[in-house]
Amino acid sequence: MQDTGKTNRMIGPLVVASIAIVGLFTVKWSPYYARALAAAANHAIGKSILMGTQAHAPDPSWGAAFDYALAYGKAIWQAMLLGLLLGSAIQALLPKRWISRALGGTGFGTVLAAGMMALPGMMCTCCAAPVVLGLRRENASPGAATAFWLGNSVLNPATLVFIGFVLGWQWTGLRLALGLVMVFGLGHLVNRFCAESEGTARPALSPAETGPANPFLRWLSILAGMAIRLIPEYVVIVLLLGATRAWLFPAIGPQIGNELGWVAAFAVAGMVFVIPTAGEVPIIQAMLALGMGVGPAGALLMTMPPISLPSLAMLSRALSLRAITVVMSGVVALGVAGGCLAIVLGF
Repeated sequence: MQDTGKTNRMIGPLVVASIAIVGLFTVKWSPYYARALAAAANHAIGKSILMGTQAHAPDPSWGAAFDYALAYGKAIWQAMLLGLLLGSAIQALLPKRWISRALGGTGFGTVLAAGMMALPGMMCTCCAAPVVLGLRRENASPGAATAFWLGNSVLNPATLVFIGFVLGWQWTGLRLALGLVMVFGLGHLVNRFCAESEGTARPALSPAETGPANPFLRWLSILAGMAIRLIPEYVVIVLLLGATRAWLFPAIGPQIGNELGWVAAFAVAGMVFVIPTAGEVPIIQAMLALGMGVGPAGALLMTMPPISLPSLAMLSRALSLRAITVVMSGVVALGVAGGCLAIVLGF
């Protein structure tokens, strides 16, 4: 009887592990291996999703909104589905104490562990958000959740390889150096300045998420609840950003130089905008080819991947306003630092 009970308790974790391994291999690991070979051969990984081959994004319109949302949706829908499956499965199928023991502390070791756990995920900021929400609801500390969230995109091993082959390995070094500071530094700051007031208690659950008792039925209930709450606001914000991207990113050319004002402006624009995984690589490649300065390019390299307006909206349920403010400010500051370093180092 004890063996049967132990076996039953392990079914949930085995299901979660299977979803993670099979899903990541299908959606991330296998495609990115092929994409890395293409990047090495062609020194490119596709066109800029922001503006294609043009020097500027299309003027604000419904057409611009739907065109961007469609292109973006095609790029991320599988990873978003995987994120929802994992984020809900973590809450329903894992033993309640596992996440709390592994990621519930507020010391730097917990932040380090969460950041390292993010490396195999390689998800974009929005697709990682449902998993972060699941971790928080299972008592992961806010700093650990932050490190996992940022680490998925900023320290993505595949993207670091793409950057090297397409933009140059000096850009990879810049991204890695400042990325380590971003992931582990901001995670530590969130725990230090936000954990005490925010606590590690799980955010309030909806009635659908507190039952039924059967863990697999509860998984379906949580999955449906997350999808109903997250996807509509996500789609609306992506449409708005797609429609107004010409306002965030003006016509690109030599007039956008290495002045600090441009570096700061592109750091903020990159922080707000939403892109698929590694989308910043062809965007920066296209902008540099059009004559833009390396300063704004360095800022975009650091601020486009880690957060976006849609992912911030989704995680407003999991992180406090203070924690989100720390993350936003830190990302922009490191974006400005990335731009300044690119200028100083003569990229």
